[in-house]
Amino acid sequence: MKIFFEISRVPEFDKDMNKLLKRFKTLEDDLRIFIKNELNLYHRLKIDNKGVFQVPGLKIESPKIYKVKKFACRSLKGKGVRSGIRVIYAYFEERDKIELLEIYYKGDKETEDRERILKYYAC
Repeated sequence: MKIFFEISRVPEFDKDMNKLLKRFKTLEDDLRIFIKNELNLYHRLKIDNKGVFQVPGLKIESPKIYKVKKFACRSLKGKGVRSGIRVIYAYFEERDKIELLEIYYKGDKETEDRERILKYYAC
């Protein structure tokens, strides 16, 4: 199965990831598996497992910004895809590019950082 043409991360995503990796050791590997499997299903094969949602109310034409609510983290045993890990990313369909913006644990933070999203993509 072909992975995306390009996958990148904004610097703040790496900071988020490093902070979470101290608690959730499998996170980097879980993220790689998630991108390879779930995001391919959603964006390429158009199969929606009701775990990826477009972030509403941003007024950004392109790229589309998505929030992942179903993310399996093996460090959170017994929770499966309801682990509470959230991933925010931009998908540039015409370039087949995923840009990872934010990753957080729902127990630490309620919602995505809209300021960060707008910093990168506001017109």
